[in-house]
Parts: sequence; structure tokens; C-alpha cells
Amino acid sequence: MHLKKLSLLNYKNFEMANFEFDEKINCLVGYNGVGKTNVLDSIYHLAYGKSYFNPISTQNINHQADFFVIDGEFEKLERTEKVVVSVKKGQKKVIKRNAKAYEKFSEHIGLIPVVIISPADRDLIVEGSETRRKFIDSIISQNDSDYLNLLMKYNKTLSQRNSLLKYFAANHTFDSSTLDIYNIQMSEMGQKIHRKRIDFLEAFAPIFKERYKSISNSKEKVKISYKSQLSEDSLASLFEKNLQKDMGLQYTSVGTHKDDLTFKINGHPVKKFGSQGQQKSYLIALKLAQYDFMKAQSKVNPILLLDDVFDKLDENRVAQIVDLVTKDDLGQLFISDTHANRTENVVKANANQYKMIQLS
Repeated sequence: MHLKKLSLLNYKNFEMANFEFDEKINCLVGYNGVGKTNVLDSIYHLAYGKSYFNPISTQNINHQADFFVIDGEFEKLERTEKVVVSVKKGQKKVIKRNAKAYEKFSEHIGLIPVVIISPADRDLIVEGSETRRKFIDSIISQNDSDYLNLLMKYNKTLSQRNSLLKYFAANHTFDSSTLDIYNIQMSEMGQKIHRKRIDFLEAFAPIFKERYKSISNSKEKVKISYKSQLSEDSLASLFEKNLQKDMGLQYTSVGTHKDDLTFKINGHPVKKFGSQGQQKSYLIALKLAQYDFMKAQSKVNPILLLDDVFDKLDENRVAQIVDLVTKDDLGQLFISDTHANRTENVVKANANQYKMIQLS
């Protein structure tokens, strides 16, 4: 699968831009601020229906306009897939596939598999549990629409339960029968989500370990684990035990929306004890494992976006990834960098087919 053409209208810093891409390797080069990352983000936007860096759609509109349009033409399994994402201030986002608008955005997820590796990935290590949950949920959802729908229903019911807890507090009242309806619904959905995440980690962890080993060339032991309150108790029981706490907090303190991943290196948290190089290798391994997992599930080579990659990796490791693209048929690769010569030298040494795109 690859992206053939891309058109941007009023997207971020671009008023109007058109690109044609090589089906293998594309290098976006230019000074900081010219929009290299924005081009990569627009490709991500076409795949996921939202920006990787700023999910508030209207904030991605060019300052001089009140709408944006991203238009991409992909080739997937010898078929042309034309995807258009458009946003206008004050109106709902529209995503179209081959000129037909989706009724539900969730129907689009998984059509265009894309993996991005960016300096912003550091959030996976340093930020809270929500960032890590989104990471695993997004991977599972790519090829499991049932899971995505389950997740959306769970989050909707969670929001309703939280509203009810706030209502109880504001009106000094309590109705156990209404609360029980939400508890039962969330318990059933929570158990299913918990099971799916366990199954995912069992498949994903070995792939991750193998990737880390090949990237770091080291004997360090890395581990990724799933941390959930439901591993110790049922959600129905947790709701019962934490009722008074939830009433006081006015929100739901237990459930799969509190799940997390733990990242360890040699038995210690990578956040506290991993060197900068180890953290970078850990993140790259996570993302390449995501690539491998998605490829195995979808039987299609995802598009790989390497944003400002030399900030994360030295030239040898970038060369390793480019080499993977050519030897292991990773699919289409996009690289952004400020130094055209550096990028071209690395790519030229490892691949015969590539395109340099200068932005100014």
C-alpha cells in the first residue's frame, strides 16, 4: 500500500500544496518551520481522521481561512482509495472514502494503516496512563472494529455514570437502581476490554522485545506489562467497594479507563532509570513493533512516517531502518529532516529508489 498523491488546502501553514510521492521512500527536507511535520501529520490525519499532534480539528485550520481540506489518493491491494478529510469552523468534520461520506468515523479506522515515529512519542514514557492506553487502543482498533465500538460504548456509559454521581452530589440524593444499570453495563464491557488488552499484550510483548534487541544491539532486558485493577478483582466488586469514594470524588475511580502499561529496562522503570539513548531505543522498538503487529493483522504494509528522525536516532540507526524498508519490504517510508545532504547520503547508501522533496 502507498500514498500516490496528496493535496492540502488551508491545512496548518499550507494555503495550497500538491505532492506526488514515490511508492518506496520520500524525504521531506527544509528548514524548521516550513511544514515538513505538517505534511506527515496530514497523512496521519487521512488514516485516523485526526491530527497526531493536535486532535482539536479546528486548530489545524490555516489562520487565514475558516476551513481545511486534505485530499489523498492511495493504492491498496491494486485498488485506488481516495480519502478526503475536511473541517469547517462551526460545522462537523467530514471524512469521505471514494466520494462517499462516512456516517460513523469509526468505520474508517483500519482502512489506511499508518505508523508515525516522532519526538512527541516521548509522551508515552513521561505522560500519564491515558497516553499509553490510547497507544494500545489505537493498535487493537485498527483491525478490530468490535473492540473500537466496545470502547466507545464504555466511554459513553462512563460519562453517564460520572454525570449521575455529580447529580447525586448537587441534589443531595442517591438512587442505587439507576447507578446499578450503569454498573452492570460497564462491568460487562470492562471485562471484555480487559480480556482483549491481555490478549494483545501477550502477542505484542515478544515482538517488542525482538525489535529492541535488534535496534539496541545490547543484552539489556526490556519488559512491557499490562497493569489493571481488573486483574485483581471484578469490576462489579470494585464498584461496590469504591462507592463512597466515587460519591465523594463525583467521578468513577475504578475500571478499565484506569488501566496502564509499565515500561521497564533491566527490571527498573525506563522513565526513571533509562538513559536518553535507552529511552529513544525503547520508543523506536515500541513503534516498530506496532508496525509489525499491524502488518501481521491487516496483511498490508503500513505507511511509516519518520518525523525529525535524526533527533531520535544516529545516522547508523536511520540507515538500519531504511535498509529494512528495502530488504524486508516494509512498504512506503516518509522521512523529514532539516539537512538534505545527510538524509540523501543515508538513503542513497541503502536504497535505489527514493524521492527528495524540498520544502521552502
